[in-house]
Amino acid sequence: MLSNEYLSGVIDSQKGALLSQDPGIQRDGLNGVESFNSSGLFVLGVRGAGKSTYVRQLLSGRFSDPFLLNLEDPRLSGFKSKDFSRLDSLLFGRANESLAFDEIQAVDNWEAYIYLRQSEARNIVVAASTASIKHNGFSEGFQIREVFPFSYGEFLKVIHQDPSAETIQKYLKIGGFPEYVKTRSEEVLLRLFDDIIYREIVVRQGIKQHDVFRQMAIHLIGNFSRYYSLNNLKNLFGIGSVRSVADYIAFLENSYLIYSVPKYSESIKKQIANPRKVYCVDTGLARVVSLSLQQGEDQLLENMVYLHLRRRGNPIYYYSGLFECDFITTGDDKPLSAIQVCSDLNQNNLVKELKGIELAMKDLNLEEGIIVTLDLEETFEIKNRQIKAIPAWKYLS
Repeated sequence: MLSNEYLSGVIDSQKGALLSQDPGIQRDGLNGVESFNSSGLFVLGVRGAGKSTYVRQLLSGRFSDPFLLNLEDPRLSGFKSKDFSRLDSLLFGRANESLAFDEIQAVDNWEAYIYLRQSEARNIVVAASTASIKHNGFSEGFQIREVFPFSYGEFLKVIHQDPSAETIQKYLKIGGFPEYVKTRSEEVLLRLFDDIIYREIVVRQGIKQHDVFRQMAIHLIGNFSRYYSLNNLKNLFGIGSVRSVADYIAFLENSYLIYSVPKYSESIKKQIANPRKVYCVDTGLARVVSLSLQQGEDQLLENMVYLHLRRRGNPIYYYSGLFECDFITTGDDKPLSAIQVCSDLNQNNLVKELKGIELAMKDLNLEEGIIVTLDLEETFEIKNRQIKAIPAWKYLS
């Protein structure tokens, strides 16, 4: 158990460090957060994406004396759920308008304390590196915001350049993890990957075959924008059962390291039966972690467009029939848009790319579609349907 004096010292030390830190560029989405007095707010996202900065910027713009405690501070390694009451006694009488806790998943059984404070209509913010909070029922009544590595727009602010095909290619190579964008040290991404694999997943989930799990993670990250099936992964890595593979995938997805996209179908059974496509949270991370990375610009651009769509929050699928279309977004269980990705649209691939999106639009009754390219801008009219080719730097801007 941590003493009051010790805990108070860590709190004061963290506060001093936060006040001295560079506030960084203004993160996307801050203005869209509603008042969370009666609801509370979860800020979720992959480790290293900048959740702490997002929370600091959010609180400093709204409160004069916000309280923020990072529970993954090594000095708090002995912090247990019962220490929250000790924390309350230290905060009693202070004029804190809000309470915020970073990396709260580091403390077992934290939910009871947060629920109590939320029920008191406190301005409470919880940051965590796991998406499982969204699915466990506890998040009901809370606002949820997801924080990703830098978007293309945020990346441009950091490097002080304008939208262009050239800066898109830089973004594809570097990605958006804030520390890596600033330092360009590959050690940053390698360390981050191992922290996610071991600290976030292996230790917390008690995975015994951690080497096999790590190899499977690298394989999936290195094959982003491609299909995978549970059976193939089971056989490839000699994993005991399909259920274990499904669990491993779920752990990686809950850590926000990868995302799986199902085939579009009104039948849930067909969605489950068909292979899924995998995408990585960051193309820079994928490039550095996977030494066997063979993807070209099409796959990199496709992954980047997926992340752009993912930030918007609508469900995402791929379309597959006689031809394929990379993305179908939906809303209210209805198709909203068809998006194809092709870095270099030319005479060799034009018919195939147009046919894929045209058939998807016809099948799903969509009148407009988009092909995201590196630098081509053109409009195609096909059977009363309009398909626009848009340069990625314009589409993402």
